[in-house]
Amino acid sequence: MKDMPQLGMGTFRLEAEQARQAVSDALEVGFRHIDTAQFYGNESEVGDAIQTSGLKRADFFVTTKVWYESLGEDQFMASVHESLEKLKLEYVDLLLIHWPYPGDDITLESYLNRLKQAKELGLARHIGVSNFTIDQLDQAEKILGKGEIYTNQIEVHPFMQNRAVAQACRERDIKVTAYMPFAVGKVMHDDTLTAIAKKYDASAAQVVLSWMEKRHIYAIPSSTSKTHLAENLAYGGVQLSDEELEAIDELDNGERIVDPDFAPKWD
Repeated sequence: MKDMPQLGMGTFRLEAEQARQAVSDALEVGFRHIDTAQFYGNESEVGDAIQTSGLKRADFFVTTKVWYESLGEDQFMASVHESLEKLKLEYVDLLLIHWPYPGDDITLESYLNRLKQAKELGLARHIGVSNFTIDQLDQAEKILGKGEIYTNQIEVHPFMQNRAVAQACRERDIKVTAYMPFAVGKVMHDDTLTAIAKKYDASAAQVVLSWMEKRHIYAIPSSTSKTHLAENLAYGGVQLSDEELEAIDELDNGERIVDPDFAPKWD
């Protein structure tokens, strides 16, 4: 699969058998993009689910991410090979830097060039970044050249729309991929979203996914419920009006959920 599907399945916090079953269910109901990471500790289970799905390699899209502790010269390529071994794949469709390196003993230039090398070696079809600020995107583009960064995966949901970074990505022709699109379930309890959902006989999650597509944002929600997975995939039945889209735009209050102590200085 050459292009990243609009909707993928995230696997953060899914472990062991639960991860394997959830990915199997996702593929069965029709998901064709699975997002994982070295840090999640579930690449082997994701690989098992993919292998037993019966799908041809060209029919699905897999993303994994290099953890910041593996960005040094000694660990980077070994960690990518280990990820591929666990995933039981010859290549991933998308390889990301999970977080910009928080120290100053490994340069951005060095690990981005290692990322590009992974692509040149055929270990990844596309390369990108996650949690990068506008300044880091600018630096990355200078290092790698225009058009190399496929996506910046960032926290986006109705309550934290990350507009400055999203706009910077669009201006550089970098796809925006939203993690935590449902704000760890908070969207299900928002009055605006539930009112819109009721009008369409839909879920608040479907409303959010429809809004994201209209705003040109890719999404990778996580779920362990086969019913919810199928519902998420069917979000296309919700066609929001301009007024509804604007009402969701107005929910932005800058509520950031993911902010570890090694995070960059956010825009």
